Amino acid sequence: MARVVVVGGGFGGLASALRLAKLGHEVTLVERSTEVGGALTEVSEDGFGWDAGPTYTLLPAVVRDLFRKTGRPLERELELKPLDLVREHRFEDGTSVRLTSGRAPQLRAFDELGSGLGRRWVDHVASYADDWDVLRRGYLENPWRPDDLPRELAALLDSRETLAKRLKRTFKDERLRMVAGHPLVAEGHDLRNVPAWLGVTAYVEQRFGAWTVEGGLARLGAALAARLATRGVTALTATEATDVVVRDGRAVAVATTAGDLDADVVVCAVDPRRLPALAAYVVRTMPAIPPVVVHVGLEGPAPDLAHEVVLHGDPMLVVRTGGRAPEGCSALTVHGRGRLSEDILRALARHRIDLRPQLRTRVDRSPRDQVERWGGSPLGVLWQGRATVRRRLGPTTPVPGVYAAGAHATPGAGLPFVGLSAALVAAEVGPA
Repeated sequence: MARVVVVGGGFGGLASALRLAKLGHEVTLVERSTEVGGALTEVSEDGFGWDAGPTYTLLPAVVRDLFRKTGRPLERELELKPLDLVREHRFEDGTSVRLTSGRAPQLRAFDELGSGLGRRWVDHVASYADDWDVLRRGYLENPWRPDDLPRELAALLDSRETLAKRLKRTFKDERLRMVAGHPLVAEGHDLRNVPAWLGVTAYVEQRFGAWTVEGGLARLGAALAARLATRGVTALTATEATDVVVRDGRAVAVATTAGDLDADVVVCAVDPRRLPALAAYVVRTMPAIPPVVVHVGLEGPAPDLAHEVVLHGDPMLVVRTGGRAPEGCSALTVHGRGRLSEDILRALARHRIDLRPQLRTRVDRSPRDQVERWGGSPLGVLWQGRATVRRRLGPTTPVPGVYAAGAHATPGAGLPFVGLSAALVAAEVGPA
């Protein structure tokens, strides 16, 4: 049995702690906030409640596997349901496209946008099938070493093609380029610096759909937090990890504001810059900056919108419906990126979604607010070209005994990547 200290109580930390505890290790989780969950928590105000971070996930099998491998199956605790309408994209020319999962529905949706566009879209998405298979087998589901990658995977990761170039070559219609690039733009990346293979998100979304939890994804975080006690994990909240203690070239403890915690294994599930022993290894990376976020509580019903509505332009606005509200009220969340030179609700009104007459309460979160609240960016590492993928840590690190999970240890943000990173760490550490 190894003494394991997991640094960070977000989804990556929770998943790592639970998996390692189930493997028989003695696990302590250290979280600087007063509660665990990170972005999988709820923001509440005046009787309203909103998911603090994501409101849906791709690849539901990742979440199901986590629950099954650490205790009771997901379905015995939460209801995971598919989104029939994943997202609506609205463009500045007044046109729009409504996306569901599945090849045939997406073909029809884009054909309604313009004759022949459906075929171009589904062909583009299908072009990522082989890339997904290579990434899944060699990078996402099995432990790997940066200096010993399978040949096909190394060729893919080292490709010089950017997503911006691939989309420009593939689509003459700018609207299709916007839809294809949206997941990365929403996470704060410049498509000129993003490898083309990251467009695989469109393939995953089309094939496996988007899923949410009845009552909000904060319930997922709460269920995992409750499972810590079931698995015997010691959770130290309001306790900040300040460094990894290294002796004779190996991690032996984690220094915290409450004293040192002896450890045979350390899992870094936060931004490695916060731990000086690891910071030197990621000095050439930068965090992706979160969007401006406004949680809105309304008198009366919310506008009839898709689960997520993307309003393309500068600024780009994203409206996510759903949340907890008092009787007779409703809740939604607005994200903003780009030149926000005015109040975000006023900018939203220019798109004919005027929430101001119904406004009852609002909670504003700047990018800095979110980073300070969670101790780092929940969106992980900023893409700065193809080399970025090799500058990340995880699942192993150059410090023996230290592993990395979470958004900063994956090729992208989101629950699937983060959940898979925790599974890789558990596979590397192995059973007690």
